[in-house]
Amino acid sequence: MTNGLLSVAIFLPLVGAIIIALLPASPKLIKNLASFFALVALGIGLFLFFNFESAGGLQFETRVPWIPQIGAYYHIGLDGLNLHLFLLTLILGFLVTLISRDINERVKEHFVWLLVLETSILGVFSSLDLLLFYVFWEIEVIPMYFLISIWGSGRKHYSAIKYVIYTLFGSVFMLVGILSLSISSGTFDVTEIAAMDSSLLSQVLPLSTTFLCLLIGFAVKLPVFPLHTWLPDAHTDAPTSASVMLAGALIKMGGYGMIRVCLGLLPEMAEKYAPILLSLAVVNVVYGAAVTLRQTDIKRLIAYSSISHMGFVLLGIFALGEVSLVGAELQMFSHGMITGLLFAITGIIIHNTHEREISKFGGLAHQMPLASTIFIIGGIGAMGVPTTSGFISEFLTFFGAFSAGARIYTIISLLGILLAAGYILWLIQRVFFGPLRPELASSPDIKPLEVFYCAVFIFFIFLIGLYPTFLVDIIRPAVGLLIG
Repeated sequence: MTNGLLSVAIFLPLVGAIIIALLPASPKLIKNLASFFALVALGIGLFLFFNFESAGGLQFETRVPWIPQIGAYYHIGLDGLNLHLFLLTLILGFLVTLISRDINERVKEHFVWLLVLETSILGVFSSLDLLLFYVFWEIEVIPMYFLISIWGSGRKHYSAIKYVIYTLFGSVFMLVGILSLSISSGTFDVTEIAAMDSSLLSQVLPLSTTFLCLLIGFAVKLPVFPLHTWLPDAHTDAPTSASVMLAGALIKMGGYGMIRVCLGLLPEMAEKYAPILLSLAVVNVVYGAAVTLRQTDIKRLIAYSSISHMGFVLLGIFALGEVSLVGAELQMFSHGMITGLLFAITGIIIHNTHEREISKFGGLAHQMPLASTIFIIGGIGAMGVPTTSGFISEFLTFFGAFSAGARIYTIISLLGILLAAGYILWLIQRVFFGPLRPELASSPDIKPLEVFYCAVFIFFIFLIGLYPTFLVDIIRPAVGLLIG
């Protein structure tokens, strides 16, 4: 029963998208139906989460023939490496249907693409067959392209096309790596490949070539310097709903792929290239934070901060320590909630003030006290203040990486925390404090519905910050099996 529920949770948003596409264009009905399907999928996900046994192994598995002639199966399942990311996507998938309530242009299409996007990301996080994984990975490009190019702003067409080009560039390399593994092993099944001797996996390409091909695909998505330049443009010009899904769940596909595929299937290559990848992690953290300090657009600033924080994930993964990997996994969930909140509340502020340039703000706390308070809460989470999820995830990552021997990389990466405090406090001071600018005096504060979905983000930020074992007890056994 529970095995079938996982498939239902994955495809229910897609079913909702199909139903909405066939219905008459009634905006209110469409918005309510989209929220309903996303909420039911979230309810199923919560049921699976609370029925998950923290033993580290795969649960809720379904494995049936898909293309048996080439050894491809519809194989899905959850363990401590992907359960929390699956739940994160379901939470965000529901919240973005609420965030999009103000959309009045081509309403049906917008919610159809949102639901298709949710199914594609859920499929990536739950797939245990490399071909199935790749199919879901590619499907995601389509809804994100339309969400940015139709409902975005600024250079939205440029940013949407740039996103597609970068993603497809990475996907070509990833497909080469997947084909090399599958032809060498005779299967696309992740669990079967992981159990094989690595010497059997080099019949098509050298293991190092296979590893690097896979890594490039995941590095584009995370993103890793210098493959990161699509992210600020996509975030800046995307509608709020797309920004929340992009920052909250979609870029985590890159980190998850590195853990499940690169580290899980080719651990020797991960160890071989760890010093290079740790160096890139440091560049991500420090460069991303330094460039963030120079941004003048509020959305672009948050986008660059994501590059810096994803450097922490890369550090935790390739320090190759159990605690650092737990920290990296927790950091992905934490960042999804914190940055999701920041993009959500920033979207409200931009909508209500009709401004996005930081220099044109000032004293907004006088006019929009609730919105200001919520943004500041998100900011202290991004700074890693104790009691927030940002603190515990970064602490575990740094402690684990330092303990695993990546000491110099960890010490340099700590600059990211200092720089984060700098750009967050600078942003808060310029936007919310000081005298209120006259042109902002008529800006309304946030609505009750907006308070509700922001409160959901805040709840998880402090839940994980105060009670991290809620997720750590699920993640740690699976990490132990992965590197054991």
